Amino acid sequence: MKKIALSLSAFVATSLMAGTITLYQDKDSGAIYTKPGPNRVKLGDFISVQDIAKQNQKIRNEMTKEIKGTKVFSKVPKLKINGVHYLGYHYTDYDDKNRADKSTVETRRNYLQVKAYWNKHDYARITLDTHQQNNGDWVARLKYAYLYLSNILPFTGVEFGQVHRPWIDYAEHHGWLYRSISETFVETRNAAHVINSASPGINFKTKTDYFTSEIGLFNNGGYHSVKSGTGQSFEWRLTYEALGTGKKHVHATSDEWLNISFFGRYLTGTDNGQNKDTITGLHAVYNTPMFLIGGYLMKNDNNGGPHDGKGWSVNGEFRPIKDWSILARYDHWKVTPASNIDYTKKNIIAGVAYTYNKNVKFIANIDKYTDDQPNNSNKIDYLLTAEVHW
Repeated sequence: MKKIALSLSAFVATSLMAGTITLYQDKDSGAIYTKPGPNRVKLGDFISVQDIAKQNQKIRNEMTKEIKGTKVFSKVPKLKINGVHYLGYHYTDYDDKNRADKSTVETRRNYLQVKAYWNKHDYARITLDTHQQNNGDWVARLKYAYLYLSNILPFTGVEFGQVHRPWIDYAEHHGWLYRSISETFVETRNAAHVINSASPGINFKTKTDYFTSEIGLFNNGGYHSVKSGTGQSFEWRLTYEALGTGKKHVHATSDEWLNISFFGRYLTGTDNGQNKDTITGLHAVYNTPMFLIGGYLMKNDNNGGPHDGKGWSVNGEFRPIKDWSILARYDHWKVTPASNIDYTKKNIIAGVAYTYNKNVKFIANIDKYTDDQPNNSNKIDYLLTAEVHW
């Protein structure tokens, strides 16, 4: 933009100098002359109206040449647009020799997000996410669409619409920082698999230095499940921010935090054929610029449903040198469904990450999953990932 301004200034100055005329006036008669002479005084340099009109048109033409692209109009003073991509290569080696191994290049996630601010703190947000259907077609799916109003209560704002649920987004920014290679312990099919990250609902978000929370009512099935029944899911996260970082947007490689959380949900009424679906969990995480360590204890009571169970998880990250990280995680989930025998899921993740720049991170990892079901679901996944933010 500075180059455009400087070039236009030079253009205008040169053009005006070329089109100026110096006028002189006779002291006695008042006659106007274009040349100096006896009894004449200089009036100054002048430009004709026609020349000014021509120069203005030339300026508009030059600006059109310099400034390319499409104008964006909005009813708000500020639009914030960003995107996230999880791109990678994925090879799956199944223990069951009757199942063919799989090798594929993936776009696991592609998010496009717009926030429309009408003041410094309040905004509307929409986030779209790509999803591949079983027939191979790619479709765009609505992830978030909500209104956020700040300070409707002391230290508390609210999301209303299709919103964040209280736990997973927080965990992905404070405890498990590698959503591009695996969902959190609570969400992944390789562990608890009891809740997803977004849902139509209302979420009250409180932030103070030493305490943060999210409390709300949501559709139990989340953002990609059909709602039925009159029940709503009451969900919460209560977090003690021991080092006073509750209001801060933390960065793993430069900040220190110690957080202890109690989270869960309780289904009120009936939804999707369920009349009971209770989660209770504890989580703790400690991060310094050198390392992170975190862990879970959790239980799910689904009234004998397929995801009943309890378990624990621990994960860590070690950052020995600038831009490089070593990461690991272990999940242990004992499933206790009423309609089947009990079995235990075990999931091990190990890998290395390299921060290429502030927009791109590369990750190479393995993910070994085992369980003691009779149908032999054991497998090892090998992943190479590019995590892109813009």
